[in-house]
Order: sequence, then C-alpha cells, then structure tokens
Amino acid sequence: MERAEGSSIRIGALVPLTRPGWVEAGRHLLAGLDLGVREVNDAGGIAGRPLELVVRDTAADPQRAAAAVDELAGLGVAALAGEYHSVVARAAAARADALGLPFLCSSAVLDALTEQPTDWVARLAPAQSHGWRIYADFLLASGHRRIAVAAQPSVYWAAGTRILRDHLTPRGGTVIELDAQALAPEAVCDELAGNGATALLLLVGHPEPAVPIVKSVRADRRLAGIMIGAPAGQPEFAEWAALLGGDGAAIPFLRYLPERLGPLGARVEAALRERLGETPSFVAFEGYDTIAVLAEVLRSHGTDRARVAASWPRVAVEGTRGRIRFSRTPGISVRQWTWTPVQVVDRDPAEPDRFRILHTGGGQPPAAG
Repeated sequence: MERAEGSSIRIGALVPLTRPGWVEAGRHLLAGLDLGVREVNDAGGIAGRPLELVVRDTAADPQRAAAAVDELAGLGVAALAGEYHSVVARAAAARADALGLPFLCSSAVLDALTEQPTDWVARLAPAQSHGWRIYADFLLASGHRRIAVAAQPSVYWAAGTRILRDHLTPRGGTVIELDAQALAPEAVCDELAGNGATALLLLVGHPEPAVPIVKSVRADRRLAGIMIGAPAGQPEFAEWAALLGGDGAAIPFLRYLPERLGPLGARVEAALRERLGETPSFVAFEGYDTIAVLAEVLRSHGTDRARVAASWPRVAVEGTRGRIRFSRTPGISVRQWTWTPVQVVDRDPAEPDRFRILHTGGGQPPAAG
C-alpha cells in the first residue's frame, strides 16, 4: 500500500497513562487509537497526508485534561479523541466546547458530558443511563431486590446510584447506600450482614478500595450467598484477576461488545491482541472505532474544525462493533451513538481468564460479510 506523505493531520488524544488514572484502561484505549492511525496511514492517509496522534496523559485529573485541551488546540489539532474517566472527559468536553474544537469521546459514559447541549462533542460509548439500566434489569432477572451500593463521592458514582434507584424502585427493588469513603472494608461487611442485601455493587475506584472490599466480603462467612457486582467494569482488565485470583471471578460487569464480532472486529481483535500481548478489552475497540470515525469525517469534510463538528449527524461508519451513527438523544447533551452493544459478563470461576455472557441489551449486530 502507498504510505502517507506530506504534512500531517494532527489528532489530540486524551488518555489516562499514570496513576491515579486507570492505567490499564488507558493502555488499551491508546492501543486502539494507535492501531487505527497506523492502518489509515498504511492505506495512504487522508488525501495523501498522514494522521499524527498527539497524546497527552490526563492521569484522571480534570484540570490537567482541560489544560491539555488548551495546549492541543494551540498545536493545531483537527479534533480531540479519547478519554476513559467520565469526570475527566466532562472537563475536556467543556473546554473543547468553549474553544470550538471537535471532540469524539471514546469511552466516558456520564450522560451530562456537558452542562448544555453542544454540537462540538460526539460520543461512542453508551450513556451511563442506558448501560446501567440494562445492568439493573440483569439484577432483577437474577432475583435481586435488595441491593447495596458501596460508593465513593463522585459525580459519576452518584449518577450511577441514581440511575439504579430510579430503575429498580418502581420494579420492587431497594437500593441501600453504603459510604465506601467512611467505611473500612470490614465495616462494609458488617453493614451487609445486617441489612439483608443479596447483592453488593462496587461503585468505587480500582484497585483501591475495590480489591480490599472484594477480599473482605469473600472471606466473611456471613456473606457467602451475596453477589458482588461492578457495573463500571473493574473486572474487565487482567490486573483485576492478577490481584484477586479466584475471588475476582463471578463479579458481573458491563462490557460494550457484541456476542460475536464481524469480520472487521475479528481482524482488529487479532491485531490488538498482538499489540497488547493479551485479550483486548472493549476499551481498545472504542479507541480503534474513534479513529475510524474521525478518518472518514476528515476524508469527507476536510480538517476545518467547524466542518468536522457539523458532520457528526451525517456520520455512517462501519465500526468493529456495528454501524456507527450519531443522533440527538433525550437527556444527553452530546451527539450519541445509539447504541453500541451492551453485555453483562463475569469471569468464569472455573477459568478466571474466560468471560461468561450473562445478559445482553441494546446495540446492534456487527455487519455480516
């Protein structure tokens, strides 16, 4: 294939690469972004010009992300891509909106990604309200009516608690809040032993305090029958299994993949596996799909920022997990792909490196061919 030549088209990439950011998620996101850029350039680039990824580490810090947006805008990037943490993505989206810089958010799910509706920001990941309602349906279908949530203070965790309560309460469920900031893991166990909950959801950071809470609950004989859940996806990554071993299995979480990948997804999965040296998470696919969308937009509409942002409603791109189109969705402030496939999965206790699909909802199948 012809290699791209000429002056590069820059895309700013926001990725958590150091603590307290979720470094493993950042590594997978960057692997997908990098693979997408490499494939575009191997195919001749954008009208003969190569894509160049200008990466900035957000380290899960909203102020650092906002400063990075300012810097990247000054460097002349055509668009922004990436970010995993919702609160960080919200800061980046607000700054991008203020500067008139297109931002395709790869992974963050917070519904209110901006305070007011904006035409500058689009998102691939499903809104939190969509995915977490599917998770709530899974809980009900599994027979759970009294559900405890161990939550840390955060806009994201508070939104998750509210979504769960609003969906579960009218359907006969009860949500019991435990303050994971104030309660030690052993105290969380004491609360669970006394409140009759049959499920504990971890609305907390990883590895602290998620891992100590799991170890304490698993070791407490009073709680042998309780299900631990992690809708935010903490068990997705290999570090979870490495830290917890068998204790980290049978903890259902949300994952944004179809039951079966189509030809594009299967090819990308193989390439990502080679890059990462492990099974790629859905976050790596989000990174790849982000570049697929931006490359098509740049080919069709050029590098002018206003034209890039104006193109979101006209996007129709075959991604690794289905056909990607953006629309206005009630209650969501940005252009949204409705929807990527959603699964509830867990790690198989008999084989913790294998995932079991427990429940599916939303989304669309990948294209055949």
